[in-house]
Amino acid sequence: MAKNYPHITTPPPGPKAQRIIAQDRRYASPSYIKEYPLVVARGEGPMIEDVDGNRYLDFMAGIAVASTGHSHPKVVAAIEAAAKKFLHICSTDFYYESFSNVCERLAKLAPGPEPKRVFLTNSGTEATEGAIKLVRAHTKRQNIIAFRGAFHGRSMGAISLDASKVRYRRDFGPLLPGVYHLPYVDTYQCRVCREPATCSDALACALNAAEALFHERVAPDEVAAVFIEPILGEGGYVVPPRAFLQYWRDFCDEHGAVLVFDEVQSGIGRTGHMFASQLFDVTPDVTLLAKGLASGMPLGAIVAKESVMTWGQGTHGSTFGGNPVCCEAALATLDLVEGSLCKNARTVGNVLLDGLRELQAKHDIIGEVRGAGLMIGIKFVKDRATKEPYHGLVPEIEKAAFARGLLLLGCGRSTIRLAPPLVVDEEDAAIALRILDEVISEVRVPA
Repeated sequence: MAKNYPHITTPPPGPKAQRIIAQDRRYASPSYIKEYPLVVARGEGPMIEDVDGNRYLDFMAGIAVASTGHSHPKVVAAIEAAAKKFLHICSTDFYYESFSNVCERLAKLAPGPEPKRVFLTNSGTEATEGAIKLVRAHTKRQNIIAFRGAFHGRSMGAISLDASKVRYRRDFGPLLPGVYHLPYVDTYQCRVCREPATCSDALACALNAAEALFHERVAPDEVAAVFIEPILGEGGYVVPPRAFLQYWRDFCDEHGAVLVFDEVQSGIGRTGHMFASQLFDVTPDVTLLAKGLASGMPLGAIVAKESVMTWGQGTHGSTFGGNPVCCEAALATLDLVEGSLCKNARTVGNVLLDGLRELQAKHDIIGEVRGAGLMIGIKFVKDRATKEPYHGLVPEIEKAAFARGLLLLGCGRSTIRLAPPLVVDEEDAAIALRILDEVISEVRVPA
């Protein structure tokens, strides 16, 4: 059946959108970013309709959140049924079945044979904050290793781990002490060398920086945890070599530290596997989840080995974390992702990767196409020989695609991410590739 999207009837923002945007600008906090003037009225599957009747193909999914598509009937039915029973009773103090079911489900899904325990939060940021407390309480150590390019949230502990944009940290210090940032390995463009285009071993460069840190600044046996995204998210959708993640698994095993994988963006089927860690066959001690876990309802999770989740009763809690309506949405989401959407992410993701590599051969400003499943990055460069990043192009591509009915978001300074709902099909992929081809052919940074 032919798609009824994209369909632009009024160049956005239309008159209704303009009114709402004006209201927002008058009353909302100036801290909000607002990438482009999309004013949503409704969504269905991978389609978003704005208040003026324009329909878009959504390839950003609310930043990888709408995992089962917008308003999936099974998720909506689960939410409605739960809301008719009761909306809240604090999970820190009382019991209810959906909460226990989500904890059991995630504990059994998480990779590795060891028994797991689960703490439910409202968001990925809260999962990060809780994990910082957990690893310090468990190890009785303070120091934490994080990585350049990382994004773990916007609360105080999370921004202490962040190293993707200075605006997340500026004016908010002093930040959490004991956090040490190391290079994340990027095999396309070494993040250590002054001349990255000539680097022949980006992995060695990154690991040499780690060894220097432990020789010069912090002893390995004083490290509480290593927080790492198995696929770098906001830093550019960078897929590391397995050896990089294995190095940190071995380091934590040797020195008694906790390996924490932030899978807030990469988890719940996004890569074609339930967890990105399964792509690399490297098992963390703690996995952080949120975004796609409940198809847009606010729910996050800390999933930890039972041997690591050793904090005492009353040391951590949440009034709203694990809300019963959100829990039912998560259970419906997990049914769908396990049932068919993981496989669909692999299938359609491969179609997209093949199509993007054809575009790469056609457009010399595409330096690299990388990713797994429906977590794909397109890296733009000014020159393929020097690999100089094409800064400033990504916002122009976002705007031009938006005008044509395709919703995109950047990550890093020169990468477009493709993170659509996991329900997209091959026709959706073909539409997105066509619009991307048109946009890349035409758009350049204004002089």
